[in-house]
Amino acid sequence: MNDCLLSTSAQGVDFKAKQREFVAYIKDPFNNPIPADVKQQRMDTYRELFFNNVSGFLSSNFPVLKRILTEAQWFELSQDFFVRHSSETPYFSEIPEEFLAYLQDERDSADDYPFMLELAHYEWVEMALSIAKDTLPPFIEPNDLLQQPLKLSPLAWSLAYQYPVQKISPDFLPQEPPKQATYLIVYRNWDDDVHFIQTTAVTFRLLQLLEESSSISTIHCLQQIATEMNLVDTDSLINNGLEIIQNLIEKGVLFIDD
Repeated sequence: MNDCLLSTSAQGVDFKAKQREFVAYIKDPFNNPIPADVKQQRMDTYRELFFNNVSGFLSSNFPVLKRILTEAQWFELSQDFFVRHSSETPYFSEIPEEFLAYLQDERDSADDYPFMLELAHYEWVEMALSIAKDTLPPFIEPNDLLQQPLKLSPLAWSLAYQYPVQKISPDFLPQEPPKQATYLIVYRNWDDDVHFIQTTAVTFRLLQLLEESSSISTIHCLQQIATEMNLVDTDSLINNGLEIIQNLIEKGVLFIDD
């Protein structure tokens, strides 16, 4: 083994340069020469193996995005990601998050749908929550809900999108965002099932306040929202808010902070 290494070194082979050539061809064979002394068939096999693995992970994690694109468009998108993006992780399970970073910071195509990044994020969230290592605290039945301090589940995210991403399909491809934003709650329950709920701007703000505060009572939270909305009569908001909060507690989105 040592003799072989000495012999190779003596021949002046620059292994780092060889690796760069190897990677460059695998990522983009259309614009990089094949490394010297490597058979075309072998390089094509390596290329196909790597690209198909990455494309497969994208397909399984972004099925709606793939469905609304033609085969040529999907190949171009996958290829562009494969060529442009230098992943910061060696784990295949983190490729979807790397794809989001690519869409946000590196993708540049005037032909893309304007909602592409939001749709990809929406699809990524389900996978991210399904593998999250956090656990849910036990359920506690509230006694005096108005005075109870609340906290947001570590497995619940409150999301706001310009586009109604949950409705996008080959038959619904909006080119302009609607006047009203789309508010969603995505959460994982005690059975480890991931669910999405479409909600309102008021509920979105409620969850924002709970996320920003380590512990805040229900009444304090609802009163702050009423103040922000310049409401004089807060009874209706509080009553509706209590009903929503009770429902979110039962789903495992909110918890009593004991």
